Amino acid sequence: MHDHPTNMGPGALALVVLLVAVVGVALYIGAAVRLRRRGDAWPWWRDASVAAGAGAVAAAVLPSVAAAAVVPLPGGPFTAHMAGHLLVGMVGPLLIVLGRPVTLLLRSIPVGGTRTGLLTVLHSRPAALLTAPAVAAVLDMGGLWVLYRTPLFAAMHDDTLVAIVVHLHVFAAGMLFTVAICRLDPLRRRYGLPHLAVVLLVAGAVHAVLAKTLYAQSPPGTMFAASDLQAGAQLMYYGGDAVGVALAVVLAVRWYSGVGRARHAGGVGRARARTVTVGRARRPAA
Repeated sequence: MHDHPTNMGPGALALVVLLVAVVGVALYIGAAVRLRRRGDAWPWWRDASVAAGAGAVAAAVLPSVAAAAVVPLPGGPFTAHMAGHLLVGMVGPLLIVLGRPVTLLLRSIPVGGTRTGLLTVLHSRPAALLTAPAVAAVLDMGGLWVLYRTPLFAAMHDDTLVAIVVHLHVFAAGMLFTVAICRLDPLRRRYGLPHLAVVLLVAGAVHAVLAKTLYAQSPPGTMFAASDLQAGAQLMYYGGDAVGVALAVVLAVRWYSGVGRARHAGGVGRARARTVTVGRARRPAA
């Protein structure tokens, strides 16, 4: 690694990531506990999901720490890197989004300026643009193609500052894409199931094609053992498919729940209409 005055060692970086993860989980659980104490329902499994997601992101820094300490990595450095990529960009974001942190924040803060301001940001045009499924997919998958098919991947291993920026982008883009597809927290615009499913399918195909190119050729400016490169590419391919299936399940459950609520609301409305009609029929004429 080249000397850089602003470089942060892997151990210090891991400590920062771990600290942020712990603080984030503590704030989430604290808000959930306050919500339950005042009598509001908030499933416990969401706490566990957010904790697991934050833990997955924190665990992603371990390969870089092991590499810096010259500790042998199972499968090789590229395979270890790809495991971190899946944790930071896909698994962690999915688990965190399933916990609906924005919804929890909106329900835990008092009605007033802060809540109104947050809703204004969530329903703003820039937020609507960034959470448009196609835009989020381009930012996420496009960023991965730039990372692995340009010299950026080699650069991030020469400069810790570049590595930090890259990992922040991978996490932020993964969160954005997951939010845009799952749409569990309140957003400005709704998208139908066909639209979301098509974007998810196309994004999964783009991710799979990138994994296949890595199976055949290392990122520019790098050289990995063939076995390590192929193992990492396979992990990217099948891991991406697994997370894609999980996102598809979330979509299916949301669609099924929405259909059930619509049918229930329609049934209640028809029952009320019949009650009103019968009441009017029984009312004596003036």
